[in-house]
Amino acid sequence: MRIIIKALFFVFLTNSASSEMVGVDVEIHEDVLGGKSWGLSGPYEKMIGTMYFEVDPSNPANEIVVDIEHAPVNDQGNVEFSANFVLIKPKQMERGNGTVVLGVANRGTRRMLTFFNHGHQGQGKWDADNPTAPEHFGDGFLMEQGFSLLWVGWQFDVPLSRPNGSRAFLPRVEPDEPIEGLIRSDFVVRERVFDRTLADRNHVPYPVSDPDAPESILTVRDDVEDDRQVIPREQWDFARLENVDEQEGIGEVVPDRTRVYLESGFEPHRIYEVIYKAENPEIIGLGLAALRDAVSAFKYGSSSDLNIPAGSINQAIGYGMSQPGRTLRTLVYMGFNEDEQHRKAFDGIIAQIGGAARGSFNLRFGQASRDAHPFLNFFYPTDIFPFTDVEQTDPVTGVTAGMLSHVPEEFMPKVYNVNSSYEYWGRVSSLLTTTVDGQEDAAMMDEHARVYHFAGSEHLPAAFPPTRTNGQNLNNPNDFSWFMRALLVRMNEWIIHDKPAPPSQYPLIADETLVFPENVNFPEIPNINFPAKTHKAYRVDYGPLFESEGIITKEPPEVGPAFPILVPQVNEDGNELGGLQTPGLLVPLATYTGWNLYNEEYGPTDTASHMSGSFIPFYATKSERVQNGDPRLSIEERYENRDHYLGLVAAEAIQLIDEGYLLDEDLREILEQAGVIWDSIVN
Repeated sequence: MRIIIKALFFVFLTNSASSEMVGVDVEIHEDVLGGKSWGLSGPYEKMIGTMYFEVDPSNPANEIVVDIEHAPVNDQGNVEFSANFVLIKPKQMERGNGTVVLGVANRGTRRMLTFFNHGHQGQGKWDADNPTAPEHFGDGFLMEQGFSLLWVGWQFDVPLSRPNGSRAFLPRVEPDEPIEGLIRSDFVVRERVFDRTLADRNHVPYPVSDPDAPESILTVRDDVEDDRQVIPREQWDFARLENVDEQEGIGEVVPDRTRVYLESGFEPHRIYEVIYKAENPEIIGLGLAALRDAVSAFKYGSSSDLNIPAGSINQAIGYGMSQPGRTLRTLVYMGFNEDEQHRKAFDGIIAQIGGAARGSFNLRFGQASRDAHPFLNFFYPTDIFPFTDVEQTDPVTGVTAGMLSHVPEEFMPKVYNVNSSYEYWGRVSSLLTTTVDGQEDAAMMDEHARVYHFAGSEHLPAAFPPTRTNGQNLNNPNDFSWFMRALLVRMNEWIIHDKPAPPSQYPLIADETLVFPENVNFPEIPNINFPAKTHKAYRVDYGPLFESEGIITKEPPEVGPAFPILVPQVNEDGNELGGLQTPGLLVPLATYTGWNLYNEEYGPTDTASHMSGSFIPFYATKSERVQNGDPRLSIEERYENRDHYLGLVAAEAIQLIDEGYLLDEDLREILEQAGVIWDSIVN
């Protein structure tokens, strides 16, 4: 085992020689909140630095990494790479619960403390680069439970605006001859601009290798299924506009291999797509290997420098929210849960709000940030077959596959697929649980997996009081984090004690709680527009090398027929009938939806806005609702007073506690939260 010498270093000791994690720089090591004690877990400590990895490209566990055969190797024949990390753990590991939770970063951001602990980062940030203040750690839930928390970078092209975010430092291919490929970048702008990055949003793009290549093409269309209109080559270039004279409306066009320039300007709410050549990409699948090898080192090794005795961590849970949820689904599907020594890395996987999707996480020229929404990021390898855990055959293509059906038992983790209502409208979540033709509920792998649908919720709960962002309605504050706290505890019990997690909860075709969008019985609420269409998943052909070698050779890809997509049915209030319902949805003060429609600033006003739901409060009195023509009963027609309302919420919460979906210790704050919403609407 090779040791990388640094100012500070450690080696994880294992039972046999290994070239997986080989060293670490610990740049920050300090007590959390000055040594504050967290119940039985005691004080916590924090370490921040860089992990170093080596992998053997000939090991079967690494042969699944796309292009690893073209990677540069060291004198031992191994591929080297690194990633930054954050570790927060009990100072006395024997006081912890023996489980490390690896939080997969979302485009560099780290969200476990904000989500599970209800921490606050300030200034609208989702992550603290170096959490130090009490508000960063919230109510300390994860610490009180005794979890060790680990974040390890896996994505190389994290936005430069997040210099301290989680990222991986991956090698590029070094073949004898340059490896070229086509990159496709599509984008929609909100206001007229003259140049635009080639990356998704603000990420790091693959530079253009040959600006004059005949393959370069720029097109525009108005809808995802419209024909592309080619923009003449003389009207655009790979460049940026500098030194703009606002009065004259002109500037200096500067060549730039990371941006595309259009002399007439890009128009709002149109879909632009540029295709260009690039060469010698980073080997992005090593990011998944970093996640795998980091948790294996913690489970199967020891480190005096990190204060991790042998046997102090025995379980590992991977947690991912949104893009990271798709990352974890991809990791298991592709076989990355088997490490170099043929041991199981993750014992549990929690893929939250990832829908039925995967992503570009182990492809040549893969763009890890590219997702899929009704009007954002089109036809990337995100919503692609297979979708269900069990094996199915697509009747159109004849392909047979399943997400978990091929995973050997010795490497099979416990798996949660957890989604909000938005994922039904914007991330084809119904395909997780239906047959490919959309006619029946699919079989489930109950011995290994659960599916939980949080009814009446958006991608991430909005803060209260909610505001309008990209939609026409207020965003949805229905808070499902209380469920996730309980489900994390239940996952740990399932792994350690073989106590099954609570049963899956999701809408079904069989009981008509899952229906086609046109069959949703949404009430006619004044000034509220119901979505005319939902996001679709298509059968997409990326070329003959996509499945076998992870190489896209068709850009744009060939698009076939869409899969049938279903959505949750609703009651007379517009609230969903199936799935796991929060106490605030069971005893409602409003209609909570997983959809919103774009406002005029953000996109087409008949299209579901990305990642947003709606909060449509009931009127306080009967006279108000009658005067405004609202068919939903008012609050005074439902509840006698505030105490009556909170009593009903408490009863529903206690029932959910008894069923294992909520924690008893969270009841008080759940009631306080419900009281705040009551006061806001009624007073």
